[in-house]
Amino acid sequence: MLDDGWFGRRDRDDSSLGDWFVDRRKLPAGLDGLARRIEDLGLRFGLWIEPEMVSERSELFAAHPDWAIGIPGRPRSEGRNQFVLDLSRAEVRDHLFSVLADVLGGAPITYLKWDMNRYITEPYSLSLPPERQGEFFHRYILGVYELYDRLTSAFPEILFESCAGGGGRFDPGLLAFAPQGWTSDDTDAVERLRIQWGTSLVYPLSSMGAHVSAVPNHQVGRITPLSTRAAVAFFGVFGYELDPTTFTDDDSATGGPDLPRRIFPIVATVTADGYRRLSEAEAGDVAGQVAFYKEHRDLFQRGRFVRLRSPFEGDGNQTAWMVVSDDLQRAVVGFYQVLSRPAAPRNRLRLRELDPKAPYRISAWPAGGEGAAIANAGLRGGDDLMNAGLQLDPPRAYGATRGDFWARLFVLQAEA
Repeated sequence: MLDDGWFGRRDRDDSSLGDWFVDRRKLPAGLDGLARRIEDLGLRFGLWIEPEMVSERSELFAAHPDWAIGIPGRPRSEGRNQFVLDLSRAEVRDHLFSVLADVLGGAPITYLKWDMNRYITEPYSLSLPPERQGEFFHRYILGVYELYDRLTSAFPEILFESCAGGGGRFDPGLLAFAPQGWTSDDTDAVERLRIQWGTSLVYPLSSMGAHVSAVPNHQVGRITPLSTRAAVAFFGVFGYELDPTTFTDDDSATGGPDLPRRIFPIVATVTADGYRRLSEAEAGDVAGQVAFYKEHRDLFQRGRFVRLRSPFEGDGNQTAWMVVSDDLQRAVVGFYQVLSRPAAPRNRLRLRELDPKAPYRISAWPAGGEGAAIANAGLRGGDDLMNAGLQLDPPRAYGATRGDFWARLFVLQAEA
């Protein structure tokens, strides 16, 4: 996906929002030339837009300053160096549809991220008389929906994604047009436990963008194992937010060739910009993660989501959830522990929504000989799993290898 900066004279974040034409200084072959080069690599091309906004330093604002939301005779408040366009007005929507249709029709674009990076302030529309200004927010949202409807109808082959990372333009009504949303700019795996738990109270997992991002995390600086980041992101629309060209075969990234990788989950080369390079072994792990998600994608995105242990309860150190197929024959359980503690109490995780009469074969992800995987391997009855539960106590020999930010998935398959 090509992010911000491809349009107008967008060299800084204080200009050109609203000028939705390609900057030929940066893309001399246009979006079409770039998109076709991407397609030649076997990939598909996506694009970022933020059509609800306008920069004061833009051709659009110079031509139509009255299109920006604000109270006449009073200064407008800028947020993130931008104003909000009045999408309750038909002429504003017509203009945006025209320029965006030119962009989307001019290149092989299959994905569009529609951002909104600030809230509305000074809510007032010049299209309404003073006594009807109370209608503004409702009319604004209807205008957003109408523009979405026109664009998605004109370009049904494009996947539209809305965004909650800034101004919160991610609501149930948008699912009719944008079936997935960027759940949050906060992609830290530990932070995401609460974010995804809370979002799932209203939105299905198939609508929640969830990515494995680079570490140290760009917002909190936390370094979490690659497997933990994936184990959280699996429960959503899975993807990666890191640079695959920085993979390295440096053995020091995993503590050396003779040391078990599970003991050194976070030691790696750090690039000049402060981010870890992925080792060659981790690059292989990425391929395995993608394969695992594809194998269980229908379950992650279409299964029944069951909450087991809330990150909002107690000290929030443990979170657990699961997805179950409609026929109760398959399930994937996710368990997450933020901090490792000595002499922890007995820990069993009781499951839900299984067939009490069915025997389930259990396997763990990532595969390996870690204690929880060994303790729960093999066949267990559905009634046993719902009443006695999975055994999560680390045997003495394995307790110190878990470290902080530990995660484990359990895959359940019913057998006749």
